[in-house]
Amino acid sequence: MKQKGPPMIAKIIEFCARNKFAVFLLMALAIIWGLWALKHTPLDALPDLSDTQVIIYTEWTGRSPDLVEDQITYPIASTLLAAPKVQAVRGFSYLGSSFIYVIFEEGTDIY
Repeated sequence: MKQKGPPMIAKIIEFCARNKFAVFLLMALAIIWGLWALKHTPLDALPDLSDTQVIIYTEWTGRSPDLVEDQITYPIASTLLAAPKVQAVRGFSYLGSSFIYVIFEEGTDIY
């Protein structure tokens, strides 16, 4: 396919050379708009990239991890699986204590 006339970039350069005031005005508007956007765009230095989660800590002093798992961790974790917008539930049992991590879907307001 043959192109008729000068290429598009040549036309743009020619237009800018002929209309210097319009180019100057557009550049000034672009700079003003950029400065306005720089001032009004909210920035977060340390954005929150973690999952929306709740951590439940339980303590049953002096009990074995198996007993803590059977009596505390498993019942709480299995009940929380039915909560709305729950993505995952993870439970960890230790000597006399346990942690249950409940991870929710993105954008869930846990409050």
